[in-house]
Amino acid sequence: MFRTLSICLVVFGSLAALEGAGAEDSVIQVEATHPKTIGQREMIYEGMVSYGNYMVFGGAENAKLYAAGMEYDRELWPDLFHTRVDGVMEVLPVLLLTQPRSADIWGDSLSKRRTIVPGAGITPIGFRLLWRDGREIMPYFETKASVLGFTQKALSPDATYENWSFHLTTGIKLRLKGRYDLRLGLLSDLHFSNAFVVRSNPAADLMNVNVGIVYHLRGSRKTN
Repeated sequence: MFRTLSICLVVFGSLAALEGAGAEDSVIQVEATHPKTIGQREMIYEGMVSYGNYMVFGGAENAKLYAAGMEYDRELWPDLFHTRVDGVMEVLPVLLLTQPRSADIWGDSLSKRRTIVPGAGITPIGFRLLWRDGREIMPYFETKASVLGFTQKALSPDATYENWSFHLTTGIKLRLKGRYDLRLGLLSDLHFSNAFVVRSNPAADLMNVNVGIVYHLRGSRKTN
């Protein structure tokens, strides 16, 4: 009896192993037939130009900012209330601040002469909302929190070298051929300040426009 039971167990185990192997092969075939979809990823080569100031949160006047760098956008949610939501990171190796050569503690100009202050910036976190993804014209809204560093104290001789910035942009993305799009940031507002880490915090509110060439990384282009 025990011998018969042993034989049955061996046969049953062999059949189970064969069935498991067959199921594993089926899973592999299904995965090969239906590979996992990778979220869309974009690299944007961008530039920004300031054309004016407004005084709401910042007191500095007659300051302008010019920037060039690269932005990386990765899809987080493809269709959240008919909106694509992306995570954003950015590096700005070229940053030029033009400001009065002489200013008081609050950034008010004391001279008509101007000076250029080089710097660099990095955006560790940001988000983009994109509508009509894959169409010819795609409106978007973007917000970014950044750290800006300059080679001399920004906006005031009593301020700091490092500043924090908050950047809001509304614009459109135009579909081009192949993997490329054109991005136009038509309404862009940027605020930066040192958040009172020292007693002088002039801050600046800047109006800007920015232009970017969008490159869709391999396998991440949506088509309609």
